[in-house]
Amino acid sequence: MSVLLGATVPQPNLDWLVVVLGASALAAVLSRLHRRLILPTVVLELALGILIGPEVLDWAEADAYVTFLSRLGLAMLFFMAGLEVVERKVPRGELQRGTMGWFLSLAVGMMAGYTAHALGMNASGWLVGIALTTTALGTLVPILSDAGVLSRPVGGAVLGTGVNGEFWPIVVISVFLTGTYGAETEIVLLIVFGLLVAAGVATALRARPPRIVRVIQETVHTTGQAAVRLSLLVLAALVLLARDSGFDVVLGAFAAGIVVGVAIDGPSGEPVRVRIEGIAFGFLVPIYFIVTGMTFDIDSLLTAKGLTLAALFLGLLVLARGSSALLWARRLSPRETAGLAILGATGLPLIVAIVGIGIERHAITPQLGASLVGAGMISVLVLPLLGMAVLGREADGRPEPYAVGVADAGAELEGL
Repeated sequence: MSVLLGATVPQPNLDWLVVVLGASALAAVLSRLHRRLILPTVVLELALGILIGPEVLDWAEADAYVTFLSRLGLAMLFFMAGLEVVERKVPRGELQRGTMGWFLSLAVGMMAGYTAHALGMNASGWLVGIALTTTALGTLVPILSDAGVLSRPVGGAVLGTGVNGEFWPIVVISVFLTGTYGAETEIVLLIVFGLLVAAGVATALRARPPRIVRVIQETVHTTGQAAVRLSLLVLAALVLLARDSGFDVVLGAFAAGIVVGVAIDGPSGEPVRVRIEGIAFGFLVPIYFIVTGMTFDIDSLLTAKGLTLAALFLGLLVLARGSSALLWARRLSPRETAGLAILGATGLPLIVAIVGIGIERHAITPQLGASLVGAGMISVLVLPLLGMAVLGREADGRPEPYAVGVADAGAELEGL
């Protein structure tokens, strides 16, 4: 114990923190250990979290300090999702079709969720339904880029599906999984919150005072890092605003990502993005997934009932997200439509976050949540490979321009 500002606080267990950080580093190494076998990092982080946690090796526990870092990681995960929505620059037509497709997925997911609830599953119909409408766009883009798919019509369709599969679930869970003020009041608050975010976007687009621009330009390659610090300030401010408005903090984090994404959009903002990604995916986000693994109810998943439910949820995930591919059926070949349906059902990060929020709010039991997360883990391991097999590979197999190269990180911030 130590005394800080007159208050007695417990000391963090540095042994546990070192083990968690070691698991984070190991996951990054293992994911690229073999050139032809690239495993999703998030799956390895969850698996290593289970391994080091109390249910297996018992090398580490999620004390208050590790849990705090995990919550920061959750906020950074949704912050990066907001950045990604801006970065992809999906054509308007694909976005509109993807939006209609997501609401079609939502209808299918809601029917599945409420049917499951009516059959006695201890989970909110809303939670299951929303979880079945997510897409792990960040997992898909590198795979599709390396295979030369993004320049094909089906590539734009995947981006339209994926962006909406990240955007709308975040908005919906922020309204229906909080329940602080009641749905009607929260919708009004959501509109007000949206107007404030829109004002922030407009400010990011137009208001660029010369002095601030000069400071950003002069500090981007120094210890000052003004742009990174301002980005983190926007994140903290909107998370606080969302919390005080009765929403989940993930909505504030996602909105902050959109605002910052607009502000740093373009090649000139790439150095800032690289630094933010370093903080997010190099430090905080892995801790979130590792801690999730440490608290994961693996015993419930590895039962006949748990595995059966995981297989059921995987099928429902393909059904719900796959239904949105029907809106592209006239533009794509049957083979491309099938590939789009399979790829769009790849969804783990948001499923983990939704289940975590649901468990905290008693909207789903940990046992059922384990099966839902298990379905997400299978989806990121199997569905991208299956979808690519259905689509086939471009003749030249060249990487696409959507993949951001680290070599461009030295660009100056002249456009700010």
